[in-house]
Amino acid sequence: MPLSNRRRIVVAGACLVLPAVVLGVLLGGGGPGGGRSVVEAAPVAQLRDPAAAPARAATARPVVARPAPLRIAPGHRLPAWLAPGAPLSVSGVATPRARVVLLVAGRRAGSGRSGARGAFTVTGSVPVTATGTYRVAVASGARRVGVGALRVRPIELAAVGDVTFGDGVGWRIARTSARYPWLRVAPLLRGADIATANLEGAVSERGTPAPGKRFHFRGPAASLASAVRFAGIDVFTLANNHSRDFGAIGLLDTVHAVRAAGGHTVGGGANLAAARTAVIRRAGGLRIAFLGYNDVPPWAFTARRRVPGTAPAVPADIARDIRVAHGRADLVVVWFHWGYELQTTQNARQEELAQAATDAGATLVLGAHAHVLLPVVTPAPGRLVAWSLGNFVFSSRSVRTARTGILLVRLAATGVVGHRLVPARIALEQPRLLAG
Repeated sequence: MPLSNRRRIVVAGACLVLPAVVLGVLLGGGGPGGGRSVVEAAPVAQLRDPAAAPARAATARPVVARPAPLRIAPGHRLPAWLAPGAPLSVSGVATPRARVVLLVAGRRAGSGRSGARGAFTVTGSVPVTATGTYRVAVASGARRVGVGALRVRPIELAAVGDVTFGDGVGWRIARTSARYPWLRVAPLLRGADIATANLEGAVSERGTPAPGKRFHFRGPAASLASAVRFAGIDVFTLANNHSRDFGAIGLLDTVHAVRAAGGHTVGGGANLAAARTAVIRRAGGLRIAFLGYNDVPPWAFTARRRVPGTAPAVPADIARDIRVAHGRADLVVVWFHWGYELQTTQNARQEELAQAATDAGATLVLGAHAHVLLPVVTPAPGRLVAWSLGNFVFSSRSVRTARTGILLVRLAATGVVGHRLVPARIALEQPRLLAG
């Protein structure tokens, strides 16, 4: 073969080999001496063989599962204290749509689920038998976060009998001070979570004496301000036979004076609806409703649709009002002005009214008008009836009417869980606690 032809063959072969080498590098990872040639290149199906996956996966970084988040909302604080059985809520963030459990003293108190973004508010109840300080926590899955320590104790309500700023009390205040009647008892009353009393007479400088009455009581607003701000009386019942001693204007002035001092009134108002409306007070996470009714003449003092006065003691209305109050409150306290002066025991009418109240759901029934102390009884578990709390800030002209006391009632969500009467004696229009 001529030399020129040989050269043409060699050049042509070289031109064929170079593309093959390049293609081999791309497909096989090498050229001559390294990887497969173009003829021996594996099919595409073999390159995707799943059997080769474990070897490649062995070199990948392992995925570490992160623990589910659980934390309390910033700024969330437990209340200073709660009454047994009161509701308790805790807010925070957890895994989205996860179950969150509220724990009090290590025991489940409530549960709920977090939202789509993990936010939750879980609500439960403090155990009704718990008294003391307990740890609160929330748990979700294997995570648990402490919320803090919670004190649990009963609500203490203090109740006293007849209070007036007229008659001898007004005379004594004018010669001493508006605080004088409360000096010996104010610390105990202020120490209660809620204090309540029966207010006899008007707090007004207006109006004329109601006709046909022997006694007319009224006093200045300064006396009332001391009762609220110094002695700590929160709720006054006006449902009695002295609220309109100086007419409708005297009654309305009394309501305004109590509110101006920071207190509340029940049992009397600008019309019948107002007189029958409950006042709600909060303590220890519970809502306590107060109502008041009068069952003593003069009946002209009774409120009507457009006439100021007192709420009449009609059993059917009382039951209805208590049921309405229970829609807004956890416990209901009812004041009655009933019976007869200086009576020695309750009568059938008082028993009827007390039963109507407790059957409708009243927790505590407080009585006034007798001006003497009568027994305190427990008609059913969690219920208490004080037939008469006697005089308190009042002129007393006999040993019997001078005997008085402060009724301290302990309350939980289930009702009354304890009570005691702290004895006192009225001297010179001033109640004074007795030792022991």
